[in-house]
Amino acid sequence: MLDGPIKLLFAGPVGAGKTTAIRALSDVAPVSTEVPLSSGATLEKSTTTVAFDYSTIRIDDDDSIHLYGIPGQDHFDFMRPIIANGALGVIVLLDATSTSLHDDCVHWLSSLAGINSNLQFVIGISKTDIAPDFSLHDVRSGMRQCGINAPAMCVDPRDSKQCTQLVRALLLSLP
Repeated sequence: MLDGPIKLLFAGPVGAGKTTAIRALSDVAPVSTEVPLSSGATLEKSTTTVAFDYSTIRIDDDDSIHLYGIPGQDHFDFMRPIIANGALGVIVLLDATSTSLHDDCVHWLSSLAGINSNLQFVIGISKTDIAPDFSLHDVRSGMRQCGINAPAMCVDPRDSKQCTQLVRALLLSLP
């Protein structure tokens, strides 16, 4: 595989499923810095990540993939370059129910590419099952606007097999 540790990031807006995906993938209980939402709590979302999530996936006896979730709130954006240091790629999770799906895609791709232009990307779109007007066109358009060509697929962050497909797609795109 690759020499040295494999560090992958999960990034995207609040509520897209980053923490949930890391929990679904993890071999061990993840380290999480979730706290109750001070405002905007819903039946679906009552907490938010304030620093990062961290866990591992064991590949074989000697190798693991290190997974880091980046906070989705922009007032924690100072954490992004710190967490991204040494990362090989990013799974950007986007929420299909967002009225600003295209803008969310552009924001996250350009922000992360600005931190490290060598990062590889895979896009996962969550909540497509409850977004009747969802179109992959919004995501593809955002990727083109950022000059990023990456796999994009619908995903349920609660499903470990679907999340594993995101990780595999990202690993296959690494140089």
